[in-house]
Amino acid sequence: MKTPKKLLNDPRRATQEMMEGLVLAYDGLVAKVEGHGALFLNHIPDGKVALLVGGGSGHEPIFGGFLGKNLGDGAACGEVFTSPPPQTICETARAIHRGQGVVFVYGNYSGDTMNFDMAAELLAAEGIETRTIRVRDDVAVGSPDNPDDRRGIAGDVFVIKIAGGAAAELTSLEEVSRVAAKAEANTRSMGVAVSPGSLPESGKPTFELGDDEIEIGMGAHGEKGVKRQKLSTADDIVDQMMAPILRDLPFGAGDEVALLINNLGATTMFELLIANRRVRQILADTGVKVHRSFVGSWLTSQEMAGFSITLMKLDEELKHYLDLPSGSFGFSSL
Repeated sequence: MKTPKKLLNDPRRATQEMMEGLVLAYDGLVAKVEGHGALFLNHIPDGKVALLVGGGSGHEPIFGGFLGKNLGDGAACGEVFTSPPPQTICETARAIHRGQGVVFVYGNYSGDTMNFDMAAELLAAEGIETRTIRVRDDVAVGSPDNPDDRRGIAGDVFVIKIAGGAAAELTSLEEVSRVAAKAEANTRSMGVAVSPGSLPESGKPTFELGDDEIEIGMGAHGEKGVKRQKLSTADDIVDQMMAPILRDLPFGAGDEVALLINNLGATTMFELLIANRRVRQILADTGVKVHRSFVGSWLTSQEMAGFSITLMKLDEELKHYLDLPSGSFGFSSL
């Protein structure tokens, strides 16, 4: 497998230089936490419940790109595919805390869970309350009865969007946490990989696939999926992904959903729209109504080729927060 070409300077400083470029791309709306891989909004109202999102770098535009109106207030970012350390999480929380506590939203990976839990303990000792929402949307692993076994993939996008809206309008840490937890509990996803991404520092691929192979259910870092097979048609691949998503919650006739088709890095919009066409056919045949749909790149994995499908079942409360206008470097909606 060929080593992918990447436009870098010193690979050992790639994450730091990426974050410097991201701060500049916000045109003065965010600042960097000195000495840490973390960003925060320059203007956060007093008395606001703060939203801290985070995880490993290498998935841009998430997490650092999701700071702004009705979105996150701060982002703690680790090295590529690596959890941010507890001290970085703490410093980010201190930078955004405005007296009403901090809600953490991050994907369910062991390193993130350990480090965010350690940070929560340290912050509690100095009087900063926190609540944790771990996104566990990947139906390729675990089960509805054992959600803690599930990874977080692009469902993070919807949970951050809902949590950001709730944190902008509600003044109670418990209420913001409740709304975000509801969004997480009603979100399901699955991904497919066509070719691997790579680690910037080493240039090595994150996994190996044959030239004519794909893997259904692969995680955002290249974690094992449910099935490796020969490349088939877009419709066949979407059918294999949608079946477990629909039966897991389950989703059925009369439900209203938000739909996300997420590019994992190197798949073209041309291909994503073909996938979207088949997803919408399946939902129409099932009797599921799409309230809003999003097609694009939000949680990537360097130059991994493939995409993920996410559905979030909506009620009136979730629709309200989903529909609030938002704006950030990586995600904007009207």
